[in-house]
Amino acid sequence: MREPREELKATADEQPPDFDALTPPDELVRGERTRDDFLDAALQLSEAATVDEVADIADHGPDAAREYLEWFERMGIVEQIGRNPVTYRRNREYLVWRRAERIRNRYEPDEIAEMLATEAGRADEFETAFGVADPDHVRVHSYASETDQSIEDVWEQLAEWHTTRRRIELLERALSTDDSLSGHHRPVA
Repeated sequence: MREPREELKATADEQPPDFDALTPPDELVRGERTRDDFLDAALQLSEAATVDEVADIADHGPDAAREYLEWFERMGIVEQIGRNPVTYRRNREYLVWRRAERIRNRYEPDEIAEMLATEAGRADEFETAFGVADPDHVRVHSYASETDQSIEDVWEQLAEWHTTRRRIELLERALSTDDSLSGHHRPVA
C-alpha cells in the first residue's frame, strides 16, 4: 500500500473529527427517498387529506408536500378534492391503470383473455348461486337463512364475488387498447 501524500497526513497536534456533529448516514440516504416517501403517502390517501396531513404521513415539510402533490396531480396519481383548504386523495383510476399495465407487460394477450374467461365464469357461478347480477343486491341475512349458511360464510362469498368483479375490470382494462383514464391525463410510469 502506498503512503498518502504529505498534505493528507495528520499532524501530531491535529484533533480527531467530531463524528457526532456530522449528519447521520440515515438522514443522507433518506433525502434521496423524498419522492418515494411522498408517493407512498399519496397512495395511502383513500380519503381527502390536506397538504399538512400528507407532509406528516411522509415525514417531510409542507412545502415539499405541496410541490409533490401538484406534480402527482399532473401525473394523474392524485386528485385535488378541495380548494380551501386544498385537499387531495389518490386517483383510483391511476392504480387500476398501473395494475393493468403490469399485467399487460407480464402476459401475452391470449393469456390475459384466458384469465378473463376464467374470472367471468366465476362471476357467472356467483350470479347463478345468489340469483342476482350484483353482489350488492344480496340480502345477506335472508340468503344465509334460506341456504342454511352462516352470515360469515355468505359475507366471505360476497367478498370473493367483489374480488372477481374487480379482477374482471382489471383484465378487461389490460386487454383494452385505450389507455385513457376517463378524462384524466395518462400517468407517467
